[in-house]
Amino acid sequence: GNWGDPVIQIQTPFGGGKTHSLIALYHKAGEWEVRRVVIAGTALSGKVRLWELMEEQLTGRVELLKGDTSPGREKIQELLSRVQPVLILMDEVLEYITKAAGIKIGESTLAAQTLAFLQELTEAVSNTQKAALVLTLPSSSIEHYDAWAERAYEQLKKISGRLEKIYTPVDDEEISQVIRRRLFSSIDKKEMQKIVNQFIDYAERENILPANLEPSEYRRLFENSYPFLPEVIDVLYQRWGSFPSFQRTRGVLRLLAMVIQTNKNKNTPYISLADFDLSNQNIRRELLEFIGNEYDSVIASDITSETSGAKRVDSKLGDSYRLLNLGTRTATAIFMYSFSGGKEKGATKREIKRAATTVYNPASIIGEVLDELKSNLFFLQSDGEKYFFTNRPNLNRIVLTKMENLTNEEVETLEKELLKNFAGSALKTYIWTENPQDIPDTPDLKLVILKEYNQETAEQILSMKGSSPRIYRNTLFFLLPVEVQKTELSNLLRKAIAYKHIIEDKTLNLAKTEIAEIKKNLKELEKEYNYHLRNVYRFLLIPAKDGFKEKDLGTSIYGDNKKISEEVFEVLINEGEILKKLSPIVLEHKYLKSKAYVRLSDIFDASLKTRGEVRFLNLEVLIDAVKEGTKQGIFGIGREEKGKIVCEHIESEPEYMDENFLIIERETCKANLRVDRKNREETTGKDEQTLETREKSELNYGQENKEETQGQYVLKDSNNLSQVNLAFRLPKGNALEIGRLLNILDLYFEEIEIIIKATNGKISRNDYENKIEETLRQLGISVNTIKEG
Repeated sequence: GNWGDPVIQIQTPFGGGKTHSLIALYHKAGEWEVRRVVIAGTALSGKVRLWELMEEQLTGRVELLKGDTSPGREKIQELLSRVQPVLILMDEVLEYITKAAGIKIGESTLAAQTLAFLQELTEAVSNTQKAALVLTLPSSSIEHYDAWAERAYEQLKKISGRLEKIYTPVDDEEISQVIRRRLFSSIDKKEMQKIVNQFIDYAERENILPANLEPSEYRRLFENSYPFLPEVIDVLYQRWGSFPSFQRTRGVLRLLAMVIQTNKNKNTPYISLADFDLSNQNIRRELLEFIGNEYDSVIASDITSETSGAKRVDSKLGDSYRLLNLGTRTATAIFMYSFSGGKEKGATKREIKRAATTVYNPASIIGEVLDELKSNLFFLQSDGEKYFFTNRPNLNRIVLTKMENLTNEEVETLEKELLKNFAGSALKTYIWTENPQDIPDTPDLKLVILKEYNQETAEQILSMKGSSPRIYRNTLFFLLPVEVQKTELSNLLRKAIAYKHIIEDKTLNLAKTEIAEIKKNLKELEKEYNYHLRNVYRFLLIPAKDGFKEKDLGTSIYGDNKKISEEVFEVLINEGEILKKLSPIVLEHKYLKSKAYVRLSDIFDASLKTRGEVRFLNLEVLIDAVKEGTKQGIFGIGREEKGKIVCEHIESEPEYMDENFLIIERETCKANLRVDRKNREETTGKDEQTLETREKSELNYGQENKEETQGQYVLKDSNNLSQVNLAFRLPKGNALEIGRLLNILDLYFEEIEIIIKATNGKISRNDYENKIEETLRQLGISVNTIKEG
């Protein structure tokens, strides 16, 4: 026909199909009664001369172009001009040239002569009106056989490139339809329209369509590729198809046939990259052929095995999503996006959502799944915007490996160090000291933190100091761990140590972003140290008269970094195990009930040495209570001189006191004062009042201007009262005298019941709780209290 492109190279963007195009041209040229030359490099031996073969096919004999060397452009053009119109079809020329390289022709080779012939042929065809040369060249270097073939290939491209035009029989947009036609005998267009519309509506609502495409444009692409999402064809063609050994047409068709087979009974509305079943050995082997068998273990570890990270994420999502296997789908989609023969790899979060989601769940759940996968998968990587798999372990795997190789000693060393830093100073604290010899036997209040929950160890420390009995047994408290919580703490500490080892390990060649992530994670863990330590070490043992009282401190509030000894100290104060303040009535009730006096040093020593005895924060607490009781007249204080008790103060506050003073029962102290006063009166000749009159006056205290006391008693016999009932209003200012009365009754009766009703006045709630309730609590009195405001 008309003058056209003389030299054409055929390329098919999806691979394959070049030979089919040559066959189509061969038959069409036959219809036009055009002479045809066919040169197929795979069918020829290396000894054939292409110029002779061409003349033989055109004329039936070899005369003009006969010879071992290329005949030259003029002879070739002469031949073509005589036989035109002529179509020369050449396929797999490089394979023939590679074979011809081994044939010597003088100082040259047949391959070199063939290259010269091809250059002369292109020029001759270009100068012949009705001649055309159509040839195909390999599309990738893997087909070039060796280094020499690579050079030959470059020469061929240079020779043909001077005059050729490149034709593509199939456009990119037609590829998906070609594939669909090869795989499906028919498509239900009505059903297709329904599913495509459903997905587009869903994707628009969830904002997961490609940012650079209008919904109508994506709809057209989906209609052309259905039942595959457009990304399935794109990824296989653009990425996997860029592997040199990947036969695009055959490879993609074979792979998609396997995917269809695994999904045909699943009622899947469409097929996305997430529907590639990587547990299917056929699909898996097809992919591993291009990326390497080392990814077999990667797929199993992270995606397909029952213990894989993706399966763990599936089970974490709850009943609403568990059956959708979104963890596995997301990981599979990322895997399919991860590989290419070039530099492109990975998928954005939007691409992952579009591939992994289903129309039955919000796409946002894929974002949550992705976060879980980052924590659970060992070979998933990210560069900030894209996620992809490699065969290099990610930080999760590196951390886990480091954790597995740590010794228990390393973990325990860190735990002990952290306990020391977290102990505080409210109590003298001893950490993991299980040898009683190492705990000093001193009056200081001490907290012993044991490594394991073992009351026998606590008892041993409490009872002995080495080979000698411990003296200050009431000064020790024990803090024990909750064993079930120790595993979580141990894992936390192992991970922290692993992070430190990774930062120090220069052989790992981590990226700056990975090092920054490790440092960030380490800081986050360090913030949790005290929280986890406190939740482990929470059982408090308090020495009692018989064994121990156990107090569970409960779980901690996150972010509360109060030191351990400080919290234990507060608990002991609140529980009344350590007294910061003492009611003098308690002293009188506890120590003077059956004694005339007691030495302060004996009380304080008992608090330190007698197991289960009340403990004072320090000696000042006891002294302050004694001063207050002396001032109120609840008891007196004095000293022992030459075997005799000398009362020095009652109803007045002494200016100075120490532990050598005596607390003296009120009546004893007063009697002592009376004797002393009488002696002074007799000595000075003063006779203001006899002792008998004085005692009578005191026994009939305050009867003037007071309401009459109403009382009754029950006679058991003529000389003894078996019961006394009294009801009276308390004379203002005589509460202490009533205390004396109660003291007398307490000597004669086992049970005394008191009902107090206080009216015509006010007391603040704070004073009521701190003075009234606290005194009753310290006396061990349980009372049903009615507070009237």
